[in-house]
Amino acid sequence: PFGVYVHVPFCAKRCDYCAFATWTDRDHLMVGYSHRVIDEVVRAVDAGMPAATSVFFGGGTPSLLEPRLLTAILDAIPRAADAEVTVECNPDTASPDLFAAYVAHGVNRLSFGVQSMVPSVLAGLGRTHDPANVTNAVRWAREAGIANLNLDLIYGAAGETIADWEASLRAVIALEPPHVSAYALTIEAGTPLAAEPLRHPDDDDQADKYDLANEMLAGAGLASYEISNWAQPGHECRHNWLYWAQGDYRGFGCAAHSHENGRRFWNVRTPERYITLVGESASPESGSETLDDDARRLERLQLALRTRTGVPLGAFSGDDIEELTDAALITIDDVRAVLTQRGRLMANAVSIRLT
Repeated sequence: PFGVYVHVPFCAKRCDYCAFATWTDRDHLMVGYSHRVIDEVVRAVDAGMPAATSVFFGGGTPSLLEPRLLTAILDAIPRAADAEVTVECNPDTASPDLFAAYVAHGVNRLSFGVQSMVPSVLAGLGRTHDPANVTNAVRWAREAGIANLNLDLIYGAAGETIADWEASLRAVIALEPPHVSAYALTIEAGTPLAAEPLRHPDDDDQADKYDLANEMLAGAGLASYEISNWAQPGHECRHNWLYWAQGDYRGFGCAAHSHENGRRFWNVRTPERYITLVGESASPESGSETLDDDARRLERLQLALRTRTGVPLGAFSGDDIEELTDAALITIDDVRAVLTQRGRLMANAVSIRLT
């Protein structure tokens, strides 16, 4: 497996919790930026980059790009015949024409940023989309022939009650998506949310909401395969599996990260700097790190622990296995240790026991 990630740094509005490399006042750069991403891709291909088994357009809001720009980038990326190609979309940008253009160029998976189906909760997150547009977006995607859909949710916003969260889950489940991601709201430095402690999430509240999500999603036929991800059998995100398996991938665009055989490297953060460097035939890489064998092995275990496959029993000492099992944080499945639902809530505490 080999993945390609394309970063699209443009947004109509920045959400209060977002710390990603995105901008709301750079739309005038879209054309030039897209051309430079293609240039970077072509250089990588000329240098021997393999065909991608998965491609993921993230951001930012990739669906803000004119479809001709996004599909031109996609067309430049060599892909395996059965490659998974995902585009993240804001439901407000959805349209039948947009999805028809995507399908014509090989997009076969969409990930919609839903976050909540309750307007007051969306407002508290700084989100602008109309929940009704989620229903339209899902319908238009299916009509265009894209059946592989993900709906992204966030829980723990200030003012969000358990009833609000249950309403969001019910509304999402009613759309019968084959994949749902549900993430606990986190505080990122420098964001508007970080500056307002009264809006910070409560750990116990988030734990209750996680349990409710797992119960309702499992009841709808969506199995947990990673702490924050549920899917019908065969609809797990192949691109994300690549990350969790510590596979190789290339990132294109500003702030995009790559991984090759234990070496991680990343591009300059701002689109202006990126456009200039690539336009001058210079490398946009701004930094790198290479993990030694021990660090790479530990990271691989930490990533695997988050998934339904778990880790080999040898990843824990005998005493730790006994203690974690007694605390109902892991179960022993043949020769592997797998987090329980309670263990998923305490994954960080379990992961420090890895050896």
